Amino acid sequence: MSLQFSVTRNQNPLPVAKRDEVLAAPVFGQYRTDHQVVCVWEKDKGWVSAEVIPYGPIQMDPAAAVLHYGQEIFEGIKAYRHDDGSIWTFRPYENAKRLQLSARRMALPEVPEELFVESLRQLIAVDGDWVPEPVNEKTLYIRPFEIAAEDFLGVRAAHRAEYRVIASPVGPYFTGGLKPVSIWIALDSARAGKHGTGEAKTGGNYAASLQAQGEGYEQGCSQVMFLDAETGTYIEELGGMNLFFVYKDGHVATPSLDGTILRGITRKSVIQLIQDRGIEIQERKITLDEMRAGINSGDIVEVFACGTAAVITPVGQFKSRVETIGSSDAEPGALTASLREELTGIQYGRVEDRHNWMLRLA
Repeated sequence: MSLQFSVTRNQNPLPVAKRDEVLAAPVFGQYRTDHQVVCVWEKDKGWVSAEVIPYGPIQMDPAAAVLHYGQEIFEGIKAYRHDDGSIWTFRPYENAKRLQLSARRMALPEVPEELFVESLRQLIAVDGDWVPEPVNEKTLYIRPFEIAAEDFLGVRAAHRAEYRVIASPVGPYFTGGLKPVSIWIALDSARAGKHGTGEAKTGGNYAASLQAQGEGYEQGCSQVMFLDAETGTYIEELGGMNLFFVYKDGHVATPSLDGTILRGITRKSVIQLIQDRGIEIQERKITLDEMRAGINSGDIVEVFACGTAAVITPVGQFKSRVETIGSSDAEPGALTASLREELTGIQYGRVEDRHNWMLRLA
């Protein structure tokens, strides 16, 4: 990597006592660390600068392209403190590759993999004290993102972009522990269409989910499940997680990737852990009708969702404006709980990392 990072320390960091108070009971996304990474790309020069600076507002012209044409992508990754005090992250090169995939779809410059990983190291080098102790699933959630930063009003790819990294100490995404959540089925809106941006991790996809997400909240649901935009028949994914179905005969199925579903890194890891156990895993199209019939008949015995923020979460009920599927008294399934324990064990350094997924940052 040719870029050298410059570092400007925050002269007014959050006082240690206040930081300790935040780390004792972090709320997802509420607080940010003292610094951020900023890397700049210019069309004729490539990546021209890389620095760590104090956390603060972005100075942006009202004509900045990101505000008008939606050229924006992001990632989500975590830093874990292990029992010996060291700090690690989980499969960062997978995040780097997915950010590149998103960049290609959104006509943004690709961040080199080594620059992506080094940006994590650089942020942890100055904000490592913000990584919580390894209790109660506390972590430092890291948000790398890239925006079109050229001041230009015209429909074309921007000639200037900024890649930034910020971080926030977090506790469990769902605070109720390993308790099945309820999912709202979006019947009147779609997250992404065929040949669209569904496979890219871009803000517009999440904006498209918010209306249905709001409806779900009103019905006591924690997430929303989207069906395919063309037929409204096939299950795709949740607003922020991928779905898995465990069948009575022992096999597991998850909706296949077809360009409209995000390539979840936790999803990929769960598939590997299932294969490691010798369990059949199918990546295929799954209809809402199949899910309904399977849950009602007992053919589907467990449902769980997974993602970076929530790790692995059991699902108890699916609701829509026309039906309720599943039981409000559902308990976490044995495979769901076991996979969750194994995955978090790997991430916190308490279970053998057979696939070399963890990378030390400090």
